[in-house]
Amino acid sequence: MKIDDGIEKFLEYIVKELNYSMITREDYRSDLILYKEYVDNHKINYLKITKLEIIEYLKYLDNIKYSNKSISRHLSSLRSFYNYLVEIKILDNNIFRSIRNPKVEKKLPNYLSIVEVEEILSNIKEDTNNDIRDKCLFELLYSTGIRVSEASNMSIKDIDINNKSIRVIGKGNKERIVYYGSCLGDILHKYLKIRDEFNINNLDYLFINQKGGKLSRESIEYIIKKINKKYLIKHKISPHTLRHSFATHLLDNGADIRSVQELLGHESLNTTEVYTHVSNERLRNVYLKCHPNKKRQ
Repeated sequence: MKIDDGIEKFLEYIVKELNYSMITREDYRSDLILYKEYVDNHKINYLKITKLEIIEYLKYLDNIKYSNKSISRHLSSLRSFYNYLVEIKILDNNIFRSIRNPKVEKKLPNYLSIVEVEEILSNIKEDTNNDIRDKCLFELLYSTGIRVSEASNMSIKDIDINNKSIRVIGKGNKERIVYYGSCLGDILHKYLKIRDEFNINNLDYLFINQKGGKLSRESIEYIIKKINKKYLIKHKISPHTLRHSFATHLLDNGADIRSVQELLGHESLNTTEVYTHVSNERLRNVYLKCHPNKKRQ
């Protein structure tokens, strides 16, 4: 099988059989096209690639300034691709299973303090329909911790107003339930009253743009960036900053890590554990700043 055919069949397989999103498919495609170009240029038979040749490929990724995190993601794509080749009996073994990921340093996520969140929300005006929609979006991202793609794809039918809960379709089409309180409930009620003025195309999506279409990921990122600039927050924020803030504030206030994992939709607890480092660091700073005996420690 030619590598081009193998890649296309694999990409079709992960969407149709594994229910991966189109966004995930494009991420895989990007990794596999780069890999294909490399093996073609170096006249390597991708079905007979050796461990030494793979190591040389990883060195190539490092030379073109791929971070360890990006290389790890790249390896994950290749493992999945070669797993597929084993499954359809093109190969007997997946050589990429013997390749270890490079060590990735965990960076502490950027997050807002509770005071900063409250200050922003108190300053966002509700003078226009756009203001109401944007405030609702900001509050939703912070109150539920959902991903920007999940907010973009959210349907109005996913919201259970009586139970103050929302059905979220996450990565790999996995479903979870998130909850919200009265702050989001109030602004959501206001937005739903004026939503029809945006929704000229009768779409089910919760967030609609001025042309009557779905509010895209890029548009959501732009709205948060605009709020950031308008209210002169001391550091740059993004939709992911609000997700980080959501998780950090839950842990700071006593939530257990497994509950936070479920609310975030993390498959692995390791992914969620980075937030415990944030909380621990905050507690350490509070202690060093406030305890009278700190100099004796």
